[in-house]
Amino acid sequence: MTTKLPEPKHKAPILNWLAKWRFQFQTMVRYRLLVLTSAPIILTLMALIGITIYWSIHYTWNSALIDVSERLGAARQSVELIQKGQNQSVKSFVSSYEFQKRLREQGNTEALVKWVATQSQNTQLDYLRYIPADTPKRQLAHLDVVREDAFFDVLSLQQLHDIDPALAQKAAIAELDSDNIERRGLVIRSVIRVRAISGEVVGFIDGGLLLNNSTALVDELRDILYSPQYDPVRPTGTMTIFLDDLRVSTNVPLDSSEKVGRAIGSRVSDSVKETVLQGGEQWVDEAYVHDAWYISAYQPIRDRNDQVIGMFYTGYLLWPFVKTYFTTLVEIGVVTLGLLLISGLMVYRGSRDLFRPIERIHRVVKLIQLGKQKRIGELGLDPHHELAQLAKQFDAMLDLLDKRQSEIEEAAVVLEDKVQQRTASLKEKTQQLEFHISLLNQTRDKLVTSEKLAALGGLTAGIAHEINNPTAVILGNVELLKFELGEDASKVEEEVDAILAQIDRIRNITKSLLQYSRQGGIQDEITWQYVNPIIDESITLVKAGAKRKEIVFVRDFQAHTSVEVNRHQLLQILVNLQVNAIHAMQGKGELIIRSRDWNEGGEILGAVIEIQDQGSGIKPEQLKRIFDPFYTTKREGTGLGLSVSQSLISQTGGEIRVESEWGKGSCFSVFLPKKSGATLEVNTLEL
Repeated sequence: MTTKLPEPKHKAPILNWLAKWRFQFQTMVRYRLLVLTSAPIILTLMALIGITIYWSIHYTWNSALIDVSERLGAARQSVELIQKGQNQSVKSFVSSYEFQKRLREQGNTEALVKWVATQSQNTQLDYLRYIPADTPKRQLAHLDVVREDAFFDVLSLQQLHDIDPALAQKAAIAELDSDNIERRGLVIRSVIRVRAISGEVVGFIDGGLLLNNSTALVDELRDILYSPQYDPVRPTGTMTIFLDDLRVSTNVPLDSSEKVGRAIGSRVSDSVKETVLQGGEQWVDEAYVHDAWYISAYQPIRDRNDQVIGMFYTGYLLWPFVKTYFTTLVEIGVVTLGLLLISGLMVYRGSRDLFRPIERIHRVVKLIQLGKQKRIGELGLDPHHELAQLAKQFDAMLDLLDKRQSEIEEAAVVLEDKVQQRTASLKEKTQQLEFHISLLNQTRDKLVTSEKLAALGGLTAGIAHEINNPTAVILGNVELLKFELGEDASKVEEEVDAILAQIDRIRNITKSLLQYSRQGGIQDEITWQYVNPIIDESITLVKAGAKRKEIVFVRDFQAHTSVEVNRHQLLQILVNLQVNAIHAMQGKGELIIRSRDWNEGGEILGAVIEIQDQGSGIKPEQLKRIFDPFYTTKREGTGLGLSVSQSLISQTGGEIRVESEWGKGSCFSVFLPKKSGATLEVNTLEL
């Protein structure tokens, strides 16, 4: 059970104030007028604000996307300028006097290769090499990449190592979320043919700028695209170059809140990867970049074969942009709310003076309804004013109502006295009639029951005596026949035993009939007894006959009240109920015998004995008839066991009740009162 905690004390005045104002708005005309006059203004203003917010969001967001898209375009143009500059630098190197001079020295090709490799710094490239035309074919895979301008290319680890082992080491990038290491290199590459004076191609100059871990390049591009000065709307501008979906060069921080580190080695989101890398399309929208949401623009990087090998990215944090925008909206909302409050206050003060007379009339009406003597009186208005005349007529009507009310109350007092007198007389007679009807019903029920029991008892006693006489003759003749046959009796021993068994069954039935008629068997006098010893004795008797059966007897004796009972009859009833339970369980299971005090309404009425089995139970349609004489579901039963037990218990004012569920078992409860309704000694007749 949950307990509702009381409201904190500081909340009670607030709740009361809110309830008071809610009631006033629902009941007072002044506040309704305030709502009616203010509602069109508020709705119109809210609609305008809503439309403004919608178009503002739509326009601002589209502007942000256009802005980041334009910045990405500017970044791509900057990269193209870098490519052109690189290509021009390589061409200038090929045309330089020093290179041409060394090239003419045809016999010193190896020296030329070594010298060219040392000139990469002068051309501001990460590598520069000369490849003679007579190089073996397998090493001339670069011939198909010769172009007039620079291009993007991906070099394998082996290609990087062939160029310069230090270059391969510089290109290695450890992935952040795994133990993998990306060893390929993304480069801006220029391959220029070298011709002799005769025009014959004698070699190639291959130069490139490695983009892996090239933080200087992305920082330079960022400074070109975004102002280095602080911008509260877009404070964090970033630039990234991807090899496939891996960031190989970026100034996106590892921690966007602290703005430390670089997220080199992290991967792009799946949605961007699907659109840009797989679809080859540009992405301009919000995107999750490493650890935060950014307004982002992505564009694919294509190689010489127009295949997507990476991406360019630029963007800035979404949260500062959204924060600034919503701060502006809140400021507009606060100003608008202030204007609404001021206009509402003006309407409220004007309506208060207008409706003050009406509210006074309304207040007087409420007080009259509460039973108080109150009049409207003067309203401070012109006597010819409609409200002043209405107040005067209302006061006159109230005076007339008071007069009529006094007359009605006097008549009501007289009528109430007469009604009370008649009601008291009628109530007394009704109680007497109900008492006599109750006595009559009790007498009738006892008379019918006594007549039924007497008739049934006489009938069963006569039947028992009439059956016992021929049964005795049959038993005597069978024994005489057995004696006369002597040794020949063994031939018909089975038949004789069957006759004797049936005779014994007939005698048991007649014995039960005599018990039901209260004229058979040996009965003890009714005495004060504790039920627990009798229950224990019954269990001992039943156990003796159930040794070969797998029955577990469970005792739970908690009864402490002594009752008036016939010990012999109670013992017989308990044995009968326990044997029935064992039969219901087919000789296997747990038999629970409990005793407890019979407590109803806080009063101890006697004792209760419960016998619960784990048998098949009793069907609902059979449960109503189990105490009827001669009704049984057993093949060899007489149908008198439960009826005799109920009859014997009823002699002492007790009762047997049963609860059963088909398929689960039954529980028979014997209710024994402290004070028996029978005499203390019962005389019985013997056959």
